[in-house]
Amino acid sequence: MFRTEVQIAPAQLQLSLQDKVLTIGSCFAEVIGSRLKQNKVDVLVNPFGTIFNPLSVCLLLQAAAGNTHDFEQHLVQHNGIWYAYDLHSSLSSPHKQELLQKIQERVHRTKEQLQQASLLVVTLGTAVAYKLRGSGKVVANCHKLPANNFERTLLQTEEMKQAFEQTLALLSQINPNLHVLLTVSPVRHIKETLPMNSVSKATLRVLCHQLEEAHANLHYFPAFEIMMDDLRDYRFYAPDMLHPTEVAEEYIWQKFVAAYYDKGFQVFREVWQKMRRAVAHRPFHPQSEAHQAFVRNTLQQLAQLREQYQIETSAEEKALRDQLSG
Repeated sequence: MFRTEVQIAPAQLQLSLQDKVLTIGSCFAEVIGSRLKQNKVDVLVNPFGTIFNPLSVCLLLQAAAGNTHDFEQHLVQHNGIWYAYDLHSSLSSPHKQELLQKIQERVHRTKEQLQQASLLVVTLGTAVAYKLRGSGKVVANCHKLPANNFERTLLQTEEMKQAFEQTLALLSQINPNLHVLLTVSPVRHIKETLPMNSVSKATLRVLCHQLEEAHANLHYFPAFEIMMDDLRDYRFYAPDMLHPTEVAEEYIWQKFVAAYYDKGFQVFREVWQKMRRAVAHRPFHPQSEAHQAFVRNTLQQLAQLREQYQIETSAEEKALRDQLSG
C-alpha cells in the first residue's frame, strides 16, 4: 500500500441533516461550509469573511456571543472605502454607517446561529499576525494599507489558548450543547516563508491539542494531517502548489462526513447527489417530449425529498420549472 492513510477515531458526535452548523476562520472553513450547504445543511459560512489568525476569530465569536466590542473604533478609510480591521476586506463600504450596519447584522446573524447550532467549525490558518504600530492591536486583515502601518508577530500558544478559553466560556452560556471542531488549514502561507509557516502550523497544532485535552465538547479534525501525510503528492495541489485541488477537498470532505455525521445523513447525501445531477442536466434538445417528461418526473421526486427530509428546495424547483415549455 503506497500511502499513509490518516485514521480518524470514531467520534461521539453524530450529526444529522437537521443539525445547524457555523463555520469560521481561514479559507478551509469555506470548503467545509460550502459542501455542507450543497448538501442542504443549515450552515452559516464565514459570516465575517476569511479570518486567518486565532485571536481575530476569538474576538468575533466573543462579539457574537454578547461581549461588547466597539467595531467603529477600529474602522479605517482607504481610497474612499471604509474597512474594519477586525473583518475581511469583502465586508467594506464607501459609507461608514453602512459598513457598521453590515457588521451589526453579521454579528446578530452569527449569534442566532450559534444559539441554535450543534457544531461550530473553526479553521485556523496561521499563528503569524499583524499588529497596528502604536496601539499594538492585532488586525484580522491589513486591507492592503502601507506595510509600515503594521508589525508582524508570531502569536504565542498561551495567549491564543487564553483567548479560546474566554471564547468557549461565553459560547457555553448561550448554547451549552454546542460542540466545537478545530482544524488547522493545510494551505501553506509562503508569504511568511516556508520555515515560518512550519513554526506557525506547529504552534496552531499544539494549541488544538491542548484545547482538545481540556474540553470534552471540543474536537480536532486532522485536515492538515490528511493533506500533508495522506495526500502527499503534488497531483493533489492546485497550480499554485499551495491549495488543495477539488479532488483533495472532496477526499477530506468525505473523511469529515464519515467521522461526524450519522448514517441517515450519508444516505441522504447519496440520494441528493443524484438529484443535483438531475437538476444540472442540460440536454441537446430541451423542448423534446423525453426531456419535458424527465423534468416533470424530477420535480415530483424533488417534492418527495422535500417532504421526506424537510429541506429547502426552491432554487432547484425554479431551475427545473424554467425548463418546462408552455
